[in-house]
Amino acid sequence: MAGTPNGGNASKKKLIFVLVLVFAAGIIFAGLFNIGLSATNEMAFCTSCHTMKINLEELQETVHYKNPSGVSATCSDCHVPKAFFPKMVVKVLAYKDVLHEILGTIDTPEKYEAQRWVMANRVWDKMKATDSRECRSCHAFDKMDLSAQERSARKRHGRAEDEGKTCIDCHKGVAHEEPDEPEEDEDEDADK
Repeated sequence: MAGTPNGGNASKKKLIFVLVLVFAAGIIFAGLFNIGLSATNEMAFCTSCHTMKINLEELQETVHYKNPSGVSATCSDCHVPKAFFPKMVVKVLAYKDVLHEILGTIDTPEKYEAQRWVMANRVWDKMKATDSRECRSCHAFDKMDLSAQERSARKRHGRAEDEGKTCIDCHKGVAHEEPDEPEEDEDEDADK
């Protein structure tokens, strides 16, 4: 019976060691996971596919990239939510961009342009559904100094919130070239 207390003590030490090991592994995993998320939010990562260089060139010509204050938005500022769970959803769904690059759906400027309307509408629909959440991380109605805006913007921004409008309702094409809506096929018009 004298050996029981020592055996129980050794068991406790093993349990504590295992718990400390699991805790340390959790911290290491969380750190590496965070590093991975941060790396995939970098402009260099987002534009590493050559078709995304089209978007980069367009962005570089806008006030969101180069402006008097020197503040520049990156891809993730506009396309990746800050909150954890919405961010994870966006990260998982980003597989489609990689898939279309690999499949060759958008791997040339011509193919990219042919898909631009569909891709833009997908982004606009998401922004509309989230009340332009990513825009609002920098732009908020309650922080706007309407008196410093041009008359037209002041009037529209003043009414937009009351009318339930969101940023994307008026600001399509603000960071990328706005695509032309495809024309209906003449065959479809003849069938009507």
